[in-house]
Amino acid sequence: MPKEPENLDLYDEHEEVVSEGGKKVRRRGIFLLPNLLTTASLFAGFFSIISSIEGNFIYAGMAVFVAQIFDGLDGRVARLAKAESQFGAQYDSLSDVISFGLAPAICIFLWGLSSLGQAGWVFSFLFIAAAALRLARFNTNIGSEDKFFKGLPSPVAAGLIAYYVWYLSSLGIEGEYVGATLAVFSACITGLIAILMLINVPYYSFKEIEMKKRVPFFSILMVVFIFALVSLDPPLVLLSCALLYILSGPVIWVVKALRK
Repeated sequence: MPKEPENLDLYDEHEEVVSEGGKKVRRRGIFLLPNLLTTASLFAGFFSIISSIEGNFIYAGMAVFVAQIFDGLDGRVARLAKAESQFGAQYDSLSDVISFGLAPAICIFLWGLSSLGQAGWVFSFLFIAAAALRLARFNTNIGSEDKFFKGLPSPVAAGLIAYYVWYLSSLGIEGEYVGATLAVFSACITGLIAILMLINVPYYSFKEIEMKKRVPFFSILMVVFIFALVSLDPPLVLLSCALLYILSGPVIWVVKALRK
């Protein structure tokens, strides 16, 4: 008679092999706090999609911004709390595909690219595919990348698209007010950002910033200034910041090429 499985628990604990003190050991369960932050980022991405479907593109852009905040926190909290895991890394990437791939693509498609017909959804799908490929490549290189990313990070790419739509929607430019010329221009931007995610243009990763080290008192004044600046016109300021970061990649690439 064949033996029955010893464990029929449908809610069996997650288990993974980790390295501790040079030895490989098995650990069961998951870390709660970083995965809660990842879930919050995923929910924000889902909320952005629902807002886009309902035609509220301002809320959709805001939700992507919130998703970026939680996405930036989960990894840092995991490192500070020594709660990094393979499960967390994979869950974070799956969440990013929704929040920074699907959400901005649906947002810009329903905002204006839908007027282009098939070309509109082709450019939107190109963005989603590029984000998924970028994240898959990132996962295979975890631990091997230095202070520079290879290709534009998907959260920044999503931010540019979401803030672009957010800013124009705040000016009343959406739906039938999006002309053919603006729709074509927006499709070109979407395609260009998708390409930047895939090619090996270096982008600074900010991994060298230590959150546990002491910093000059002036640093907190800079943080206050940044918050005040963003509050003046959130979509325009955030769009400008995303654009500056995106342009920094080609500049770094040119400087490295000239040095060689």
